[in-house]
Amino acid sequence: MPPPADGPEGCIAAAIRIPVRIVVLVLVVPVRMVWDALVVGGKFVQRTLLLPVGRALAWLGRVLFVVPVVFLWEQVLVPLGHGLGWLGRMLGVGLAWVGKAVFVWPWVALWRYVVVPVGAGVGWLGRVLFVVPAVWLYAYVLTPVGHGLAWLGRMLGAGLGWLGKALFVWPWVALWRYVLAPVGRGLLWLGAVVLAGLAWMGRVLVVAPAVWLYAYVLTPVGHGILWVGRGIGTLLRWIFVVPVVALWRWVLVPVGKGLGVVAREVGDALGHAWRVAGRISRSVGRAIGTLLRWIFVEPVRWAYRTVLTPVGHFVRDAVLRPVGQAVREAGRSARKALAAARESARQTRADVRRMLFGAPAREAAPIPVQKHRREPAVAQARTLGSSTTAPTHQPLPNAAAVKFTKD
Repeated sequence: MPPPADGPEGCIAAAIRIPVRIVVLVLVVPVRMVWDALVVGGKFVQRTLLLPVGRALAWLGRVLFVVPVVFLWEQVLVPLGHGLGWLGRMLGVGLAWVGKAVFVWPWVALWRYVVVPVGAGVGWLGRVLFVVPAVWLYAYVLTPVGHGLAWLGRMLGAGLGWLGKALFVWPWVALWRYVLAPVGRGLLWLGAVVLAGLAWMGRVLVVAPAVWLYAYVLTPVGHGILWVGRGIGTLLRWIFVVPVVALWRWVLVPVGKGLGVVAREVGDALGHAWRVAGRISRSVGRAIGTLLRWIFVEPVRWAYRTVLTPVGHFVRDAVLRPVGQAVREAGRSARKALAAARESARQTRADVRRMLFGAPAREAAPIPVQKHRREPAVAQARTLGSSTTAPTHQPLPNAAAVKFTKD
C-alpha cells in the first residue's frame, strides 16, 4: 500500500480517486489475467518441455561425444603417447651417444692431449723470451730514469708556477683590490643617491596628484554611476522579474499541484487495480486449475498408480535387470581383456629393451656364513613323529622277515 500523505487531502483528490480507480480496474483486470495466463503457460512449458528436452540433449551429447572422446583418450591416445615417448627417449639416447662419439669426444681429446700441452710449452717459451727481459728492463732501467724525469718535472713546474703568478696573477689582484673595488663602491653610493632623489620626485609629481584625483573626482563619479545603475536595476525588476514571479507563484504552481494530484491518484489507482486484478486472476486460475486437475490429472494419476507402475516393475525385474547384469559381465570381460593386452604390451616393451640394451645388472647373492663344527645347531620344533626321549620299544619286524623265520 502507498504511504499516507503528510497533509490533509483536498476535495480534488477525493473527487478524482473513486472514478479513476473504477475505470482503471475495469481496464487492468483483463491485462492482468492475460499476464498471469502467460506466466503459468511459460512455467508449464519450461517444466514439461524445455527442461526434459535439455536433459535429454545433454545426455545424448555426453553419450555421443564425451564418452567416446574419453575412451579414445584413455585407452588409445595415452598408451600410444607413452609408447612414442619411450621410443623417442630411446632414440634420443642413441642419437646423443652418436653425437658425443662423433662431435664431442674427438674435440675433447684434441684439447686435452694436443692443445693444452702445446699451449703450456708456448707460454713457457714466451715467458722466458719476453716477460723476464721486459721485467728486468722495467725494474733496473725505466724505473730510475722515470724517477729522475719526475723530479726534474716537479722542479721545472714549481719555477714556471712562480713565474706565472708573478706575471699574470699578482698584477690583476692588485688592480682589483686597489682600483676597481673602490671605484665600484663609489658608483654604487652615487646610484643609491640618484634613485632616492628620483623616488622623491615620483611621489611629489605622480602619486600625490593621483591620490587627489581618486579622492575628489573618481569617487563622486563612481557613486553617481552606482546610483544610476541601482535605479535601472529596480526599474527592470518591476518590469520583468515581478510579473514572472507572480505568474509562477499564482498560476503555474497551482496548476502543477493539480496535475501532480491527478498523476498521483492515477498511479495509486493503477497499483491498486493491479493488486486487485491479481487476486481476481489468482482465484479464477485456482478454479480453472482445480477443474483441469479433476478432469485430466486425477485419471492420469490413477492410471499411473494402478496400471503403469506394476507393468514398469515387471519390466524392470524381468527384462532390465538381466540385461544390465549381462552388460556388466561383458564390461568386466572387456576390462580383463584390456588389462591382459596392456600386460602383454608391457612385457613386449621389456623384452625389446632387454634385447637392445641388455638385462640389468643383478645383485650379488649373499655369501653363506660357514658355521663351526662345534657350534650347536638350532633346535628344531617337535612334531608328531619325533620325540626327545630315548626309545623304549623295539621296532617291529616287517612281514617279509617274519615269514622267512617261520620257514
